[in-house]
Amino acid sequence: MDINLIFKIAAVGILVSVVSQVLKHSGRDELAFLTSLAGLVLVLFWIVPYISELFEAIKTMFSL
Repeated sequence: MDINLIFKIAAVGILVSVVSQVLKHSGRDELAFLTSLAGLVLVLFWIVPYISELFEAIKTMFSL
């Protein structure tokens, strides 16, 4: 796994946290929730190839 991916995830987490707090304080709780959900989906799209690679490595290790 690349260290840049960890920095990207951290940056998205910080950004989503700040935007979510600003939206909550302005009374837009629904948009704050959608912002958090969008950040989660974005990070999941970045992580899915690594999870797939992990499962392939486990599959070849156990010869399944």
